Amino acid sequence: MIRYIRRAAALCLLLLAALLVNAARVQIIESTSLDKNPANRRPAIARYDEPRGDILVAGKPVTGSKDSGQQLRYERTYTQGPLYAPVTGYASQTYGTSLIENTEDGVLTGTDPMLAPLPFWNDISRIQQPGGDVVTTIKPSMQRAAFDGLGGKRGAVAALEPSTGKILALVSSPSYDPGLLSGTGSPVKTEWARLNTSGGRPMLNRAIRQTYPPGSAFKIVTAAAALESGVVTDVDAPSGAPDPYVLPGTRTRLPNATDGCGNASLAYAIQWSCNTVMAHLGVKVGLPGMLDTAGRFGFNDRGLRIPSAVAASNFDRRMTVDQLALSSIGQFDTAATPLQMAMVSAAVANGGDLKRPYLVNRVTRSDGDTVARNYPQSYQQAMNPATAQQLQRMMVKAVEEGTGANAAIEGATVGGKTGTAQHGPGNSGRPYAWFISWAQAADAPQPAVAVAVVIEEDVSADRGEITGGGSAAPIARAVMEAALRD
Repeated sequence: MIRYIRRAAALCLLLLAALLVNAARVQIIESTSLDKNPANRRPAIARYDEPRGDILVAGKPVTGSKDSGQQLRYERTYTQGPLYAPVTGYASQTYGTSLIENTEDGVLTGTDPMLAPLPFWNDISRIQQPGGDVVTTIKPSMQRAAFDGLGGKRGAVAALEPSTGKILALVSSPSYDPGLLSGTGSPVKTEWARLNTSGGRPMLNRAIRQTYPPGSAFKIVTAAAALESGVVTDVDAPSGAPDPYVLPGTRTRLPNATDGCGNASLAYAIQWSCNTVMAHLGVKVGLPGMLDTAGRFGFNDRGLRIPSAVAASNFDRRMTVDQLALSSIGQFDTAATPLQMAMVSAAVANGGDLKRPYLVNRVTRSDGDTVARNYPQSYQQAMNPATAQQLQRMMVKAVEEGTGANAAIEGATVGGKTGTAQHGPGNSGRPYAWFISWAQAADAPQPAVAVAVVIEEDVSADRGEITGGGSAAPIARAVMEAALRD
């Protein structure tokens, strides 16, 4: 009898060991694949079982969470959603996340290890920390000025603090309310379909994800290249550029929108936006020199993040001489995001030292303790300080006595450059009005802000009435005024 009891006990021990082994296999070896199985609802239930951390602007949350009473309990809410959508992005239980909601998802959901009180605490305890908060660099008054200035028109505004790289405003228009995408069910799916089929493309972040021909605003880059290469040694000396200027190797004449551009100086060309002078100088600099200078401003950088990915601005690496002439005035295949053109203006304003742009100032635990912080970093030395000083003077003159007069602010020093880009066969495509600028208060040691504005004008608009100085400069002025008041 005892022998049979021993055998039964041994069998029970064997079965118990098998159960333990199987449990270990499921919980340790297969846990990752089971967690990722689409049929497993537990991760989603756990993810939305606690309120999400907030995104803050000027110390105040522009996001929140509401208890839906559903299995996926907490849904995302947004304060002034359309105003801050290009900053926050969306956090949807149906369609995932975008922008800061995506790049800082670990912090906002509480799963990021840096929120834990001790290393490996989350792995050992299996306890999820409360969601942390993300503090942005955005200034509310500037964001509002840019948003109201665009007034629903297709376009974008990007504003930077030149000395640090902080992004002070980031607006894309038309916008949308990300709160309408937060939950589940048919209303969310209907809204998603409507937004993605809208002709205005409200979910496109035009400030960082759309590139445009920069037109004459790019002439600041060409001017920097001409000065850095030694092609121009005196900004007030005649350039030798004829008017009309025939594109090299072709019979195509490049027109000017103003008089007096024949053999004009670089200073005059920036003040009055002479196409012939700048195309002529771009050709004299040559493709290697233009590529080098454009690269130092950030063109062709496919790795720029703020922390969301930024579309690469383009200056072609291969082209014919006539194409180089057009590229040097921001045409042909040259294309830039509004953020990129704000970087161009910021580099001039900051004495040639281009700071890396960033949107997240710091991240905190739910109790407000800071766990990570971003600091200013040099991105590139875009040009020598002496070159930057000359460009500053030319941009100031363009505002005080040239095409950028609508950006002038009483009691402040403002530098600017207009741009009007037309493209497509026979310039039949949608025209774009640009203005890039920077502003410095009278008693300040350095410029407070650099701004880029682009407006997608109506295709049917009169080409002769479309100017960056007329459409975009007043918006830039409003943003700069808000920066100088803060």
